[in-house]
Amino acid sequence: MMENKSQSESGHWTTRFFTIWSGQALSLFGSALVQFALIWWLTQKSGSATVLAVATLVGMLPQIVVGPFAGALVDRWNRRVIMIVADGTIAVFSLLLAYLFATGTVQIWHIYAIMAVRSLGGAFHFPAMAASTPLMVPKEHLTRINGLNQALQGVNSLIAPPVGALLISILPTQGILLIDVGTALLAILPLFFLSVPQPKRHEEDLLKAKPSLFKDVRNGLAYIRTIPGFTTIIFMALFLNFLLVPTTALLPLLVTKHFGKGAIELGLLESVMGVGIITGGILLSIWGGFKKKIVTSLAGIVGLGIGVMLIGLAPSNLFILAIVGNIVLGFMIPMANGPVGALMQSIVRPDMQGRVMSLVSSGATAISPLGLLIAGPFSDWLGIRVWFWAGGILCVLIAASAFFVPIIMNVESHEEAIPVSASEPI
Repeated sequence: MMENKSQSESGHWTTRFFTIWSGQALSLFGSALVQFALIWWLTQKSGSATVLAVATLVGMLPQIVVGPFAGALVDRWNRRVIMIVADGTIAVFSLLLAYLFATGTVQIWHIYAIMAVRSLGGAFHFPAMAASTPLMVPKEHLTRINGLNQALQGVNSLIAPPVGALLISILPTQGILLIDVGTALLAILPLFFLSVPQPKRHEEDLLKAKPSLFKDVRNGLAYIRTIPGFTTIIFMALFLNFLLVPTTALLPLLVTKHFGKGAIELGLLESVMGVGIITGGILLSIWGGFKKKIVTSLAGIVGLGIGVMLIGLAPSNLFILAIVGNIVLGFMIPMANGPVGALMQSIVRPDMQGRVMSLVSSGATAISPLGLLIAGPFSDWLGIRVWFWAGGILCVLIAASAFFVPIIMNVESHEEAIPVSASEPI
């Protein structure tokens, strides 16, 4: 894959990228505050688990259903404009919701609608930013940038809840929504002044008539299968998601039923995991990982398995072992996830990245409810701890086995000699 001409010639990729990235980081923090505030309002207003479950569902469905098509459109349209429109739409609807709160006319279905719109905006924004990153960042720094993104997620998960709780005590909900509008505007502003490179269309695509959106998605799936080992890695990642996502939902029951602890201890577990994510993400952003990205990722997955096993194997009188397990788990999340993101950005054709990113993201989102549906009855039948240690053992075995599969270990050797120098949008 040839290096992006604009980044190699200027040598000043950091100024443009981090100006855009900083605005997006502020917007994500504002979104995390709003998410906390809205969930809290639904909890206070309804006191219903069903209402909260529906809220979670409406936050997932747009990304599952629309995500693959959003990725296809990202590969067709101007990615800078997509990010502006996505952030702008979310800001407008947040402003509308703030008005409904201010006038006292807000209803639960309004919250559902706004959550769906926010999820829809994210379905366009994530692939647009992710697919633009390798056109702005030199290939050798992609793992570091993905480590930084993982650290940002850790900061949001650790800082947003207490800050949100503090803001709820001093501001009305519409005030928090206005903060989100402000951070969205800060994310949009740099995009009016800084260019985002566009990928050149593949020569074969230029010779054909523009396909339908459905065919674009099918082409994305077909393209994934052309990269040796990539399909195997994706299915492995989806299965690991299936194993690990339910552990978050089961953690409160493990704390109360097995350890006999309460809300303070649950909060402690969540906090130390956030600290682990931040530490791991920062370390990855400085270190950059092993030369082969897949080695860093597989080592991270082994670490994930060990962390989950420690939580599940901890006896009821050894809560400290669960704390250690959660720290290990948090620390290894960036090590497992960051290099995979950089790997996709390195080996996937620039004009296919929107589709590939969206397909993988939609699959990971769709597999989560399935894991939850199975993990619940499974844990009721065999015990909560079994899901943790069994899932941890499977993680370790799968990742360790992958080290001996040549098609996986050599996936990074797939680099197409295609022109990817970007045309600068006007």
